[in-house]
Amino acid sequence: MNCVPKKWVCLLLPWVLLGPAAAVQGALQEEDSQPAALADTSKLWHYGAYLDVGYAANFNFPDNDLWRSRTTASRHNQPAPNMVLAYVRKDVSEVSRWGMELGVQGGYDSVDFAYLQGEKKVDGADVLRHLHRANASYLAPVGNGLTVTAGLFNSLMGYESLYAKDNANYTRSWIADNTPYMMFGVNAAYPVNDRLTVTGFVINRYYHLAYTVAQPSYGGKWSYALTPRLTAMQTLYWGPDQADASLEFWRLYGNHILEWKGDEVMIAASYDIGTENIANRPGSPRTFVTGGNLVVKWHVAGPWSVAVRPEFYWDRNGRWTGAEQFVKAVTSTVEYQFPSQWTRAVVRMEHRYDESTGVGGGFFKNGDSSFGVPKLAAGQHLFLVGLLLTFDSP
Repeated sequence: MNCVPKKWVCLLLPWVLLGPAAAVQGALQEEDSQPAALADTSKLWHYGAYLDVGYAANFNFPDNDLWRSRTTASRHNQPAPNMVLAYVRKDVSEVSRWGMELGVQGGYDSVDFAYLQGEKKVDGADVLRHLHRANASYLAPVGNGLTVTAGLFNSLMGYESLYAKDNANYTRSWIADNTPYMMFGVNAAYPVNDRLTVTGFVINRYYHLAYTVAQPSYGGKWSYALTPRLTAMQTLYWGPDQADASLEFWRLYGNHILEWKGDEVMIAASYDIGTENIANRPGSPRTFVTGGNLVVKWHVAGPWSVAVRPEFYWDRNGRWTGAEQFVKAVTSTVEYQFPSQWTRAVVRMEHRYDESTGVGGGFFKNGDSSFGVPKLAAGQHLFLVGLLLTFDSP
């Protein structure tokens, strides 16, 4: 792992040095191009930091203070430093075609985000989970521009981010917590035209820190602007996520998003569906999971915004959440953003109600059963307060 940053430095240094030189050479042919090119190059570098501290009051008052079957915002009835992050990034452009991204993170949300319930972790996962992103990219002069990215990059699947600051609600949906927040491998994105962008990817597995087999997974994504405000997206994933890499046990998963952005209102609908045969169970039963949600965010006035997200999630065989359950949930959020020149400070207050039914359904509640196993309740009310502090360079 220590050699990777050094390789990036070796790759980036020539381009950092040659980029301005190329701009100066172009200025000999076009006198006014030099200042613009140099200015564009300086704007490609970004750096920032982020802090997320929250408190979730769970009215089931579970003895273990945990949210069952969830990996983000999962510590309840106690102050929780859910995420701390620092990063540096260089964007690609025709002025300087090499880019990079490197960041480190910590907090409760970084602990179990990169594997499903019960999955074995790769060696060194407790250290690797602290990588926010770590990749290098190149904008190839092919047609409209082909961007190739290799390393640990933001997931091409799903609508919500691991980081609450990027979402309309403080807590994430059930779909988001059970699809990858990051991917490790290589992807290539190509804008076919102003409306359509297609991306192909080859990654190590569904969750990049889960231990399965040394065989890659594959997928693709397309994004199409139906109108200037309405965009449709679909991501398909196919790969081996069990010890047996036979094709009959490969996972097939589809993520579908429709997003409308108005001046003051944003509406996004997501629907996911996935399946795979289980190799280590009698008869190799076929698992099935599906879920959907609708996110509506309204900028009321000034620093005030509100958001609501109804959702459902059905894990028929318990493969994704570790429990056979059908979940319904409604999340309501009020946001206040403090005015600031250098940072973005946001306070969110949120209520959500989750109801889980089925053979394995339920949420932790106060008290243990006679066998020392936490008791379960079908429903769970949460009231949350989150402080999100973000610093991003211009």
